[in-house]
Amino acid sequence: MLDFGREICGHLPVAERREWLVTNGIGGFAMGTVAGLLTRRYHGLLVAALKPPVGRTLLLTKLDETAAYGGQNYPLFANRWAGRVEEPNGFRYLERFHLEGTTPVWTFALGDTLLEKRVWMEWGENTTYVQYRLRRASRPLALSARMLVNYRDYHSTTVAGGWRMEVEPIPQGLRVLAYNEAVPFFLQSASGSFSLVADWYRNYFLSLEAYRGQHDVVEDHLCAGQWRVTLAPGEAVTLVASTAAGAGLDGETAYGRRQEHERQLLARAPLGQDTPAPQDEAEPAVRHLVLAADQFIVRRAAHANASLADDSDGRTVIAGYPWFSDWGRDTMIALPGLTLATGRPEVAAKILRTFAHFVDQGMLPNRFPDAGEAPEYNTVDATLWYFEAIRACHASTGDQTLVRDLFPVLRDVVEWHRRGTRYQIHVDPADGLLYAGEPGVQLTWMDAKVGDWVVTPRIGKPVEINALWYNALRVMADFARLLERPDEEATAYDQLAGRVEEGFARFWNEAAGYCYDVLDGPDGHEATLRPNQILAVSLPYSPLPAGRQKAVVDTCARHLLTSHGLRSLAADHPDYIGIYGGNQRKRDAAYHQGTVWSWLIGPFAMAHLRVYGDPEAAQSYLRPLFHHLADHGLGSVSEIFDGDPPFTPRGCPAQAWGVAELLRAWEEVTKFITSLSKIVKPYVNA
Repeated sequence: MLDFGREICGHLPVAERREWLVTNGIGGFAMGTVAGLLTRRYHGLLVAALKPPVGRTLLLTKLDETAAYGGQNYPLFANRWAGRVEEPNGFRYLERFHLEGTTPVWTFALGDTLLEKRVWMEWGENTTYVQYRLRRASRPLALSARMLVNYRDYHSTTVAGGWRMEVEPIPQGLRVLAYNEAVPFFLQSASGSFSLVADWYRNYFLSLEAYRGQHDVVEDHLCAGQWRVTLAPGEAVTLVASTAAGAGLDGETAYGRRQEHERQLLARAPLGQDTPAPQDEAEPAVRHLVLAADQFIVRRAAHANASLADDSDGRTVIAGYPWFSDWGRDTMIALPGLTLATGRPEVAAKILRTFAHFVDQGMLPNRFPDAGEAPEYNTVDATLWYFEAIRACHASTGDQTLVRDLFPVLRDVVEWHRRGTRYQIHVDPADGLLYAGEPGVQLTWMDAKVGDWVVTPRIGKPVEINALWYNALRVMADFARLLERPDEEATAYDQLAGRVEEGFARFWNEAAGYCYDVLDGPDGHEATLRPNQILAVSLPYSPLPAGRQKAVVDTCARHLLTSHGLRSLAADHPDYIGIYGGNQRKRDAAYHQGTVWSWLIGPFAMAHLRVYGDPEAAQSYLRPLFHHLADHGLGSVSEIFDGDPPFTPRGCPAQAWGVAELLRAWEEVTKFITSLSKIVKPYVNA
């Protein structure tokens, strides 16, 4: 499916917009473009998580390879310099690029030669492997590679100035020490020879950073040394970059481990094999999504004051690559799709148990900062999604142990919300609805903020927050009965939910025919048409009657639906912004003011299925994102898209909840089809 020839590889505009990603399960990654150009500050062959899963630091930026064959030199790399000068253009020798699982593979055609290059990472280590294999040749090929390194936070850029790193030879390679307190890293190979260079290459131009309105769009990297090796026909050689001095140098064995890891992931995933009809063209896309889902699941110490070294059983979810860390909201929304839809409920349980240790005053953290500082508790919805994630986990497995263990945590969360916690989050006794917010704070998923400017403050009673609150209370009543708690406990939760259901009727805007977005805000009710109300239909427990559910779905379909998700604001609103770009202020102004969000396609498809009972229609809303897997973040789903056609992908090229909701919805619709077949089949046979 993700296999390109010269029609993509040889044309820079289309080759450089397609990005590949490999990860290591502890927050580190490698990332770049099909063309080989650096277009982001986040591109590199080894971005190590020095404080897993954060503390991400660029170490090995790139390799500038040149092949000598048949008396001719072939530059296989590409650079764009300040002044937008592109030299050399090694992508012109690319005959093919494809993904082998998640592993990017470049095939260079040099005369009668085919030279393959692969990049992957070792799971659980800050180690990247770059392997070259001479697939076809009539004579040996000489390969040299200049190794460009750095040592900086992955959000920043480097201007070298007089910086001098310490580079020294070691057996089978080089050791790089950026400064005395830095973590040393190693460039090694079991083949070839290494020579020192230690010279700065200056003025790489980062075109995507320029589009994003960043000030630092030119960067310098140190050429630490040069690696030279000769390959015989059929031979493979591997360069290893690692923070571990003793990293294994056997590329064949290391790649076997990577392939086995991905085989096991695919073997465990349901992949819709119970569907009565033969698999269609969606199957390869779903397989890519299963592998992409694994890239977001990383290890995190399961206790707040522990380190990964002495508490490695915890799990969390990286919200998106390349620049997000783990976020509570994103983790809980993404959990069912990343773990349950892929056949990994034990991972779901580890994530849910990990986050239980971070609950504070009835709230889950919104964000774990990149430098490892204390978690930030500034979200009203992450904790409410926690209830739904636990419900989904129990529904998938039937195991009561997790529910029993976490029930006290959930009960405490409900009590904190009833009596009040941070940021005026509390139940209004007048209508049973949940109020949240105060000036200068953004608490819902529409959380863009520039300085003191909160773009969509949504102070008051947001519609999706109260849909989640209602769902959480119904779930608590179910759990109380499941665990055989006293009857009055389940009844109490049902009564609270009933009160919310009555109060939720206030959200209906009869004149508009859909829900208010926020009730009782500083300026009264907010009638702006946004996609948040779709959750009041898609969640397992809906506070809306059937007729109003249908009206919400129809309204969102007419005004917000696109091929890749739902717009965050209707296009006819005066504040609508259809193109996402420019500096941070412009981008954040557009972020929730018209920009399309991929994760919302899951709730929309499920809401449509609930209202219309038409699985083919529900699938039709999901299929366009399968085509998207061949664009932007290859094999993954982009965070956002322009609100205007053709809905160009923007933001993170690989986003956890985008992948997760596409997987979850596809699996749920597949199960629906299967259930229908089990009902119809006996009558057909009769």
